[in-house]
Amino acid sequence: MKALKRYTIIGIVFVLATGTLFHFLYDWTGQNEIIGLFTPINESIWEHMKLLFFPMSAYALIMIIKFHTKYPCITASLCTGILAGTLFIPLFYYAYTTVLGTNLFIIDISIFILSILIAFLLSYRLTRSGKLGAYTLLLCVFVCILLVCFIIFTNHPPDTTLFQDPTASND
Repeated sequence: MKALKRYTIIGIVFVLATGTLFHFLYDWTGQNEIIGLFTPINESIWEHMKLLFFPMSAYALIMIIKFHTKYPCITASLCTGILAGTLFIPLFYYAYTTVLGTNLFIIDISIFILSILIAFLLSYRLTRSGKLGAYTLLLCVFVCILLVCFIIFTNHPPDTTLFQDPTASND
């Protein structure tokens, strides 16, 4: 149990640090198209969801390899955390910007941190409960669908608010 808790805390720090670095990586690499598949290419909310999804997915693989024998439902639990954390980003963003009528940088950063905490704490509790084992395949499929959507919509985004860069000029 202590090892699971330790890996969860390390995961929170890893995703926070890696996600923060990912925010700048596309520009740092001269807008490399391959890097852009996994990091934000603009300021849209959709692209910022990558900041949690990809680092947590990578770290989840480490946790699954380490703990799959001791905690058989860890894969399902981490998939649930990845999905919840990723989806809380737009949920929280649109909730507060609807109320305030604008976005604030400090709240945007807080949403990122809060979403990471929710993702890992949910994963931790679900792993300990052992209740999601029957849904492993379904949850993995949902994570894979979201992965495919990130890849496709990076270069071919639908024409909806979620995919629009709010910093782009509307002229």
